[in-house]
Amino acid sequence: MVYKYDFLIIGAGVAGMSYALKVAREHKGKICLICKTTLDEANTYFAQGGVASVTNLKIDNFDKHIEDTMIAGDYINDVEAVEQVVRNAPEQIDELVKWGVHFDRKEDGSFDLHREGGHSEFRILHHADDTGAEIQRGLMEAVRSNPDIDIKENHFAVEIITQHHLGIVVTRRTPNIQCYGAYVLNPETQKVDTYLSKVTLMCTGGCGAVYQTTTNPVIATGDGEAMVYRAKGTVQDMEFVQFHPTSLYNPQETHPAYLITEAMRGYGGILRLPNGESFMEKYDKRLSLAPRDIVARAIDKEMKIHGIDHVCLDVTHKDPEETKHHFPNIYKKCLSIGIDITKEYIPVRPAAHYMCGGIKVDLNGESSIKRLYAIGECSCTGLHGGNRLASNSLIEAVVYADAAAKHSLAHIDEYDFNVHVPEWDDQGTLTNEEKVLITQSVKEVGQIMSNYVGIVRSDLRLKRAWNRLDLLYEETESLFKRVKASKDICELRNMINVGYLITRQAIERKECRGLHFTIDYPLHAYDKK
Repeated sequence: MVYKYDFLIIGAGVAGMSYALKVAREHKGKICLICKTTLDEANTYFAQGGVASVTNLKIDNFDKHIEDTMIAGDYINDVEAVEQVVRNAPEQIDELVKWGVHFDRKEDGSFDLHREGGHSEFRILHHADDTGAEIQRGLMEAVRSNPDIDIKENHFAVEIITQHHLGIVVTRRTPNIQCYGAYVLNPETQKVDTYLSKVTLMCTGGCGAVYQTTTNPVIATGDGEAMVYRAKGTVQDMEFVQFHPTSLYNPQETHPAYLITEAMRGYGGILRLPNGESFMEKYDKRLSLAPRDIVARAIDKEMKIHGIDHVCLDVTHKDPEETKHHFPNIYKKCLSIGIDITKEYIPVRPAAHYMCGGIKVDLNGESSIKRLYAIGECSCTGLHGGNRLASNSLIEAVVYADAAAKHSLAHIDEYDFNVHVPEWDDQGTLTNEEKVLITQSVKEVGQIMSNYVGIVRSDLRLKRAWNRLDLLYEETESLFKRVKASKDICELRNMINVGYLITRQAIERKECRGLHFTIDYPLHAYDKK
């Protein structure tokens, strides 16, 4: 089947849905939203902490938020991107509220603001401890009620379509590569259909699933980054993988790991060893509210020094009723595994959480491939630099959705469908034996990345990861050419591509910087504490 749309949106988190709503408001053409599972299973849904925005002008201002972002990012952020996000954040918060998203407020009607690690002021808007779920709920209702948006749930984008599919040789030096849409797997027919589009938006979320332990859902396999890389687009800063310091340690539930929001440390939670001894004073004067990379490395080091599999977060000194009020879902979750957080420590450990790099884009969200935009976690705007400041990701997604919508709407009439795109070459069948091979390879990717490309790295570990991934790549590409496309094998291909990119770009960075910490090179000046 061949479908034609003005706008093809691949991904359905806060980035994709807010973009869809913005273009639908201004353009009466056809809009398609591709979602690999259902709308409520995006990375956005799992974000607990909140959205960073300067709203209390009595104590806060844009310059403070900009400086906090630059410090967290180790000063390798794109200053223009930081300015764009911070200064446009309040306007986009208003847009979210208009779409039906509820943020907690005080009795006087003002926002109830939290403070998180790396922030100098209270500026985190939230909805209890499930802000992402509330944003996703509000946007889902708005998108589902919009008749101009076709929603394709449980559809999987296999590849984006470029000149390569027209029989033209495309390399990374080819000028003016263009995107004409995507090949998309239909779960009902098990056929790969052709979706042609004037403008394509990539907003596929993160890639935490390439690690054994992650706060991301299992669908976070780096699909967007991998598809764009294979299409010869620019992918940048993939070495900067953020490990959230505090995921709930629960050996019976490792994927995804349950996130213990940073707001709990902003609330007054203290990191301790299981014996009750605090330890962050050894690593940073900001203690438990230091930026995530510092806290994650400190926890990792303490676990290795003491031979333990977790540390603890202590909120037992806080008022029990206040704790239950602010963190109702965390309280219920911990209680479900026998932990009363008002009386007992919460066992926590770091888990892969967020990708600061991705598909390189400009201030309009444009990638290096013409007619292809990328926003949200799969993109690299330059906002985060070497390390993301807490709660900057959701606001980045809506600000860049706005920028990309305005730019693409201004240029949509310049594009057409005057290309002949061949249908997907559908050959081969998938046997049960080959299913086993795919499952095993997915496990191997997780082991390789966690053991060799984790919080602390070395040249030797990275070289070993490179060699192991290379073998998996050759095996998987050989299998992919012989079988029908399926979600399982496509996700495996993407995970291997993303693992390769993280490893290669980590090898190329010959310094300790931000989230890239290696024992073979000295700390950069900004990292020294």
